[in-house]
Formats: sequence, C-alpha cells, structure tokens
Amino acid sequence: MHVAAHGEDAAAPGQGALEKLLDRIANGDHEAFETLYTATAGAVLGLVRSLLRDAAQSEEVAQEVLIEVWRSASRYDPGKGSAMAWVMMLAHRRAVDRIRSVQKTVERDHKAAVRDHETPFDVVAEHVERRLERQQVRRCLDQLTDLQRQSVTMAYYRGYTLQETAHLLRAPLGTVKTRLCDGLIRLRDCLGVTA
Repeated sequence: MHVAAHGEDAAAPGQGALEKLLDRIANGDHEAFETLYTATAGAVLGLVRSLLRDAAQSEEVAQEVLIEVWRSASRYDPGKGSAMAWVMMLAHRRAVDRIRSVQKTVERDHKAAVRDHETPFDVVAEHVERRLERQQVRRCLDQLTDLQRQSVTMAYYRGYTLQETAHLLRAPLGTVKTRLCDGLIRLRDCLGVTA
C-alpha cells in the first residue's frame, strides 16, 4: 500500500461523503476504505511529514494512521467533528507519538554512551590527592631527625640497601637500622597510618 503524496490525491469527496465512507468501513467495506484512502492519504502524509521531517518515517507513520482508520472506523463520532478532522487528529497523534519515541531512544542512547564513556575515577581528584599525600609525607619527613630522615630517604626513596645506606652515611649498620625503624614509626604516626 503506497501513501499518495500531496499532488497524487484524488478530488475530495463531497460534504458528508467521508463520514459515509467511515460508516461503511466500520462494516468491513474494502472499496469504501480504498476510496477514503485515496481521498485522505495525501493530506495525512503532508501533516505527518511537516511534523517528522523525515520522508521514510513519514511514509511509515502515514501507513500506520490509515491502517488505524481501517481498524477503528467504528469509533468515529460525527458529533465531535468531521471525518477529515478525525483522520487528521489520528495522524497528528501518531506523528507526535513517533517524535516522543525517537526522542526517548536518543536520550536513552545518549545516557548509555555517557555512562560507557565515563572514567572510573576523577583524574583531577586523583592528582590532587597524590599531591596532598606527597606534601604530607614531606611535612612528616621534616619532623624526623637528620639521621632518621636520611635513612628513610635513602632506603625507601632511593632504593639503597641498609649496608649501602650505612656506608654512605658513615654510620654503623646497627645505628642506621635503629634510626630507620624509629623514623618509620614516627612517619607512620605522623601520617595516621594504622598498623
């Protein structure tokens, strides 16, 4: 079934003719439906296209509207307006429903894309936190004695062994071990690290 474009629709039936066609369609008259289809398809497509602005979707929605006319012709109430107004109201509703559906799909896809793209942590916060930790470690190192600070710095930050640290500091190995242990305990306390 092809929806007629604007210039393709036949001359509109006379006053009251669409209402009679709808009555016949409600009773299953296929010829009445073909006549109504020919008379209204161009206007339906024009309205739908003006709302959707997409030719393929407009054709699809116009088809849906005309199928709905076939299925629901018995619900047409002449007391509420003309048959053409009823058909156009169905077309408008169906087009608006399609617009809402497309918008919801776009929003859902956007949310999914944002969710999938988010980084698992905040890079700026991570950088600031590391910087603050380094400043706190420096502040705590400054509270150690010179030998404690040198022992910790050489053993933990420069990677020297205890023997190398003792040799470079020109201090006995036992003294370096003690100062290193004391320094680490004071650092742990200063940093608030629980054992």
